[in-house]
Amino acid sequence: MTRDERIQAVLDKFGKYVVQQARANLTRQRKNVTKDLYDSIEWTAVASKSGESFTAVLSMLEYGQFQDSGVKGKSSTYGSAQGSPFRFGTGTGKKGGLTEAMQKWVRARRFQFRQKNGKFMSYDSTAFLIARSVYQKGIPASFFYSRPFNLAFQKLPAELVEAYALTPDDFKEFLKKK
Repeated sequence: MTRDERIQAVLDKFGKYVVQQARANLTRQRKNVTKDLYDSIEWTAVASKSGESFTAVLSMLEYGQFQDSGVKGKSSTYGSAQGSPFRFGTGTGKKGGLTEAMQKWVRARRFQFRQKNGKFMSYDSTAFLIARSVYQKGIPASFFYSRPFNLAFQKLPAELVEAYALTPDDFKEFLKKK
């Protein structure tokens, strides 16, 4: 087996582990209602012919970053989302997008609040109340792919890391640029 083939094998094993663990974390944390995010997680790694570089891409739906890093709320925030670069209320998101997403989530889980008289609220009313709370308080970070990524990076063979002289943060930045 050539050096390039060994590097490719190590990268493929690394990616397979990260994808498998990220998917397992989504399921374990009950963030896998529609399986859209679960199915979108993919890994691609290709070493160059000369062995001087490689291209690695961990791809998923955009909202996977929000689930992983968390989102700060408009008025308060969960402690685990404090380091997040994302925040509700900046005006960059789609108007009413959170309520729309909550309506899908509420209907998929068949979840409804009760009124004081014991009757169930409509799905739309329940979704609005949840969306308002999420907007104000934020979304806690789940680290569903960051944690397995960091664990797998620590296990990468030392020669591979030394050959490319990367730190975990450099590697994450490299993946984000792609």
